[in-house]
Amino acid sequence: MVGICTDVGNVRKLNEDYANYFIDDKFEIFIVADGMGGHNAGEIASRSVVDDVIDYIKKNYTHMKAEELLKSAIEDANYNIYVDSLKQEALNGMGTTITACFVSGNLIQVANVGDSCCLGIKDNTIKKITKDHSLVQELVDCGSITEKEAKNHPHKNVITRAIGTSSTVNVDIFTINRMEFESLVLCSDGLTNELSIEEILETTKTSSSYQEAAENLIFSAKQRGGRDNITVLIFGGEI
Repeated sequence: MVGICTDVGNVRKLNEDYANYFIDDKFEIFIVADGMGGHNAGEIASRSVVDDVIDYIKKNYTHMKAEELLKSAIEDANYNIYVDSLKQEALNGMGTTITACFVSGNLIQVANVGDSCCLGIKDNTIKKITKDHSLVQELVDCGSITEKEAKNHPHKNVITRAIGTSSTVNVDIFTINRMEFESLVLCSDGLTNELSIEEILETTKTSSSYQEAAENLIFSAKQRGGRDNITVLIFGGEI
């Protein structure tokens, strides 16, 4: 089962988030990206990274090790977006976050660059799998601020790593056990900036389907202010 929904939110005029997935009998890939760059450049970057990663895995699945595919696909997409940003002045400085999950047999990998995230749900518990690449997360890590202070920090949206801003990128890869979670939630920070992960858990568990859960989460985020674009992709077994 898959639920997917995206919304411009209450403040922005353009939705620069993009999400998509691909499922066949050999592998599954799920991706959320949050673009940046002004005008429509962020929208182009987010769509490009999602499409490029899916296409790369489709083309290379049969002749690359499964463990290497996701990281290699994101690195390739990063280089393509960086090169494109140099070709057109309107695209200079464009970039995007990415959070992706690749499933092949018993292998489940989650990749992350930026501050979109992946959450894992099991029974009545929820865990954040990825770690944000942001200024605020660095301040928390070094003890300068607390997690509570981070929630409303004035530089909360400053990210320290992104796709397309350099010719190379450092991709975080997390390998998880197939039995560790019953469902995974990929989302842009437009969701997590408005709702706690406990609220995300409650909404997901009380919805009748993953599609309904995705729509309900976006509705709740907009009720809280909807200050950014909001994207949610949920997949796994039956609720």
